[in-house]
Amino acid sequence: MDQGFFLLFATVSVITALTVVLARNPVHSALALMACFLQISAIFVLLGAPLLAVIQVFVYVGAIMVLFLFVIMMIDVREAVLQRFMPGGNLPALVLVILLGVEMLVLVLSSARFSVTEPIARPSDDEIRQLSTTLFADYLLPFETASVILLAALVGAIMLARKEPG
Repeated sequence: MDQGFFLLFATVSVITALTVVLARNPVHSALALMACFLQISAIFVLLGAPLLAVIQVFVYVGAIMVLFLFVIMMIDVREAVLQRFMPGGNLPALVLVILLGVEMLVLVLSSARFSVTEPIARPSDDEIRQLSTTLFADYLLPFETASVILLAALVGAIMLARKEPG
């Protein structure tokens, strides 16, 4: 049963990841990325890591996607939709994606790591408390530095998207 759910979530996450790349509208790409993050969060739940699933939802789906959507709304979406990322056709990129997909499929099917194994023991409350204490005590400066970098990126995007007066 768990393997069936894993295959379902993995298939949907691959489809939504492809939608992120292939969608012409940047808002649709951002929404597909959010759906992909939710599928990855469901896989974390299947793996017995609910803390990682909640962090995935809060950090990526909640914060990062709001930032992405805000930046997308700040740029001129009509102009961005008209521009192509790869002028001259997408055939080389499509061939590369198909080759990488076949390679990944061969590696997954030939690997013994994807056999049915016993689940890993769940972390105790002490381990979670130790992780949070380490994150917010020992690594507080890098954590806050990352938030300042994200803020600077947001301000930079606003400045780039701002229309010149006149």
